[in-house]
This record gives sequence, C-alpha cells and structure tokens, in this order.
Amino acid sequence: MNGKIALALSYLGSAYHGWQRQKNAVSIQELLEESVRKTCGAQAALSGCGRTDAGVHAKVYLASGPVPGNIPLERLPLALNARLPGDVVVRKAFWVPDDFDARFSCQAKEYTYFIYNSRVKNPFYLGRAGFYPVPLNEAAMAEAARHFVGERDFAAVRNQGTPVKNTVRRVDYCTVERRGELVIVRVCANGFLYNMVRSIAGTLVYVGAGKLAPDEIPRLLSAGDREQAGPTLPPDGLYLTALHYGRKEIDDWFGKREDYQI
Repeated sequence: MNGKIALALSYLGSAYHGWQRQKNAVSIQELLEESVRKTCGAQAALSGCGRTDAGVHAKVYLASGPVPGNIPLERLPLALNARLPGDVVVRKAFWVPDDFDARFSCQAKEYTYFIYNSRVKNPFYLGRAGFYPVPLNEAAMAEAARHFVGERDFAAVRNQGTPVKNTVRRVDYCTVERRGELVIVRVCANGFLYNMVRSIAGTLVYVGAGKLAPDEIPRLLSAGDREQAGPTLPPDGLYLTALHYGRKEIDDWFGKREDYQI
C-alpha cells in the first residue's frame, strides 16, 4: 500500500491542543502520525484540513498524505485505531490523487457551536457545550446571523493569532436554532480567521441576551473593531461538522455522517 491516502476522523478535543503538532502539548496530528508509524513501520507527514484550537472537537476531520505499508485500505482504520486513544477515531480511508491536500483542496468547512442555555449547569455537557445561564432570544440571534453571510471583512470577529494578510472571507451561511435547552449556531465558510466562529457565536449571544440589536451587526463588521463585538466563547462547544471538497466519494460520505447532536 503505497500512495496518497485521506483519513476521515472524529475526535473529542478536550484533552488535546488542536490538530497541529506542538512542542509542549499533545495534538491530534502527533497521535495520528505516531499511530501510522507504529502500524505501517515508517514515518508519515500528514496534512490536516484545519488547525482547530485547543479543546475544539471534530465530528468530521480529514487528514491526507503518503501512507506506506501493505495493509489493505478497508482494514487501515481498524489497524490505526488499535494504537489511538478512544477519543480519537479513524472512520474511513480513501485513495486520493497525488495533488490532493486535505487543507488546500478543501472548498468550505462548517463549524457548529452548541450553547447550553439554562439557569442550572448540566454535568453531562461539561466540556461538550458552552454554558450561558441568561435566557437567549434565538429568533433575534437568527436575524442577526444573516448579517454575517457573504464575502466581507471579518476583522471585527477575529482574535490575534497567526498573522494573515487578508481578513476577508466568504460565509455561505450562518444560522441559529434552538433544540430544547441547546442553542445551536452553524457557520459555513471558505475559510476562517483565528477564533472567528467562537467570536461570531459570542456576538450572537450578546444579541440573544439583549446587549446588541440584530441590525447593529453590519456596523460592527464595517468598523472592524474587535472591542465592539461580543466575547470569544470557550472552545468546549465548538465542533467541526462538515467538509466540502468537490469530490463525490468524500463529500457523500461526510454528508451521511452529518449530525448535530452532542
């Protein structure tokens, strides 16, 4: 088995420092590359579809790279999972062309932020959802969310991280819905700035709590001032939930696994 392979993963990020290798913290990339090394008997440098922050989860994730060895493709996930912790799982393996890259070939990503909106905390959502005890008006939040859609400068909802030349991104949709005590924010875009989704979610929480009006969002975005927008919510409630590559076998498989329950 020699060639470029894409590995579809799911993981709970609570114990990890995101995807990318770190000098002093455990990452998903480190765990997966080490599993490939032990399973296939050679080093593999894997590219991930995004960095993801420390503590952020992924219902879907894709990594790609040359994977050596003679393990049949359909058996590779089980072999890798035998050397991974239980909160990181390889779901499926795909052959991909040599010019495919999990990061640079990705056309759009969807993140979902779960907010547990109740006066009393729920221990079963600890580390799995953000918590906000003040009642939220999800209708106002949904109205405000529509103002984030389109190609525009998102500097107002970006925290300082890795420097970027351009803060313009294209948001395909931004929606809010309530399911019982869970308020669910979904954002799909062609790319994301550092903490962008968590900052959008925090701004929408301010709208839901009556601290901002829905029609103030265009002004905030035009001003480009991070101080005028809402807070950056904790990583606990953020999940990578959908990926779009324009490759039928990958997009169809991810589509079948789409799930917005925690």
